[in-house]
Amino acid sequence: MKASPTLTGNLQTVLVDLIELHVQGKQAHWNIVGTNFRDLHLQLDEIIDAARQFADDTAERMRALHALPDGRTSTVAKSTSLAEFPAGLIDTHDAIERVVAALEAAVGTMRKVHDEVDEEDPTSADLLHEFIARLEQFAWLVNAETMKPTAKVATPSKK
Repeated sequence: MKASPTLTGNLQTVLVDLIELHVQGKQAHWNIVGTNFRDLHLQLDEIIDAARQFADDTAERMRALHALPDGRTSTVAKSTSLAEFPAGLIDTHDAIERVVAALEAAVGTMRKVHDEVDEEDPTSADLLHEFIARLEQFAWLVNAETMKPTAKVATPSKK
């Protein structure tokens, strides 16, 4: 099978968000300070490892479909849907909010392209299912760091 331009574009969109998620995770990992530093520092390692693996899986799937992945920094910077992560030290609470937002943005991209991907290549859609499930789990785990036990229900983002 050879990927159509639509499938190639959709997988490329997922790829750049996964690369950016990995890079933002490292930025947070290196610069967080504050309460529960160690727990978040270690949790970020898990997210980073998953994002790197998912990016590699996506790029290799693209190559299997005779598409050319583009993971150059210039491409990622101009086409990611993730908001820019701030420079410098960041409090754990603020980092949690930003990491959850980045995870949700990456998932949002995957959900946005899912139906078109599934229509052309269910195998690639299966990868997206795996990525979505794991990234949503990470978002829940990270977000739980700042939730209060009085919270009734966590409200998902509207993206």
